[in-house]
Amino acid sequence: MKAGIERIATETGAGQWGSALAFATMLYDLECTIYMVRSSYTQKPYRKSMMQVWGATCIPSPSTKTASGRAVLEKDPETPGALGIAISEAVEDAATHENTNYALGSVLNHVCLHQSVIGLECREQLALVDDYPDVVIGCVGGGSNFAGISFPFAGDKLAGRHKDLDIIAVEPASCPTLTKGAFTYDFGDVAGLTPLLKMFTLGHDFVPPSMHAGGLRYHGDSPIVSRLVHDGAIRAVAYHQSEVFEAAQAFARTEGIIVAPETSHAVKSAIDEAVACKKTGEDKTILFNCSGHGNFDMTAYDAFYSGDLVDYEYPDELIRQAIGRIPKI
Repeated sequence: MKAGIERIATETGAGQWGSALAFATMLYDLECTIYMVRSSYTQKPYRKSMMQVWGATCIPSPSTKTASGRAVLEKDPETPGALGIAISEAVEDAATHENTNYALGSVLNHVCLHQSVIGLECREQLALVDDYPDVVIGCVGGGSNFAGISFPFAGDKLAGRHKDLDIIAVEPASCPTLTKGAFTYDFGDVAGLTPLLKMFTLGHDFVPPSMHAGGLRYHGDSPIVSRLVHDGAIRAVAYHQSEVFEAAQAFARTEGIIVAPETSHAVKSAIDEAVACKKTGEDKTILFNCSGHGNFDMTAYDAFYSGDLVDYEYPDELIRQAIGRIPKI
């Protein structure tokens, strides 16, 4: 605003980042255009409503408003969209309007480091009760909320202060970036408008199937998160959506909190770790990031109770094909 920018363009998957930026731009009297992944735009209509309440324009992506969106629609008019497509549209929008800047809500290093205030606060809170986690868990799409909870603890582990700390990155089996992707340079978006990033990737033109954890449908991961997984400081696991909703139901019935579909992946891992402790008799402190509530995602729970959730594991051959189209460096 101080630099004379009048408008912000961005993308959003599940809608949390989009609604946050919509509120922020409203406070500074800036226009805001948000390209929301089409599958989430349809599944989570009240996320779109939140953005509109705060004055933003929310567009289902891919759209006909950008060359990037039109190119995707020409290939597949029925595409569910993906975060990489929405990023292409937002970047193109900003690049073609002098009064517009682009803002990214995940993946890049500065975003992850900014989010680490979450883990720093958790570490201080645990210190007040003379405790420290044995396990740290977060769900992973682009990597910002996971980095937020885990990076301060990963720093402790790398520094040798807590060598046995178990840090778990949880992702959906239908978009298994960390567990089945290639660790290589790739674009952060479908159109190849971003710089090349060294990360775990399924290929920048990979479009995951539609699922209710829209915030986890991204073809790549944060370069820092990816490096930590590659070097063994963090381990990654993947779950199907029906089992994570079962975990979310158990959590809601014990804690009274209905979590977002994305967060339910972290809940599932936390429950698995707790059950393992029961079997072994170990006493562990398990910390996970409750990164979002499900109050605007109740259609996902409706689908769970009506038996309409489909567990989809992306075929290895299609993953190999997508990885084969990554630029050769």
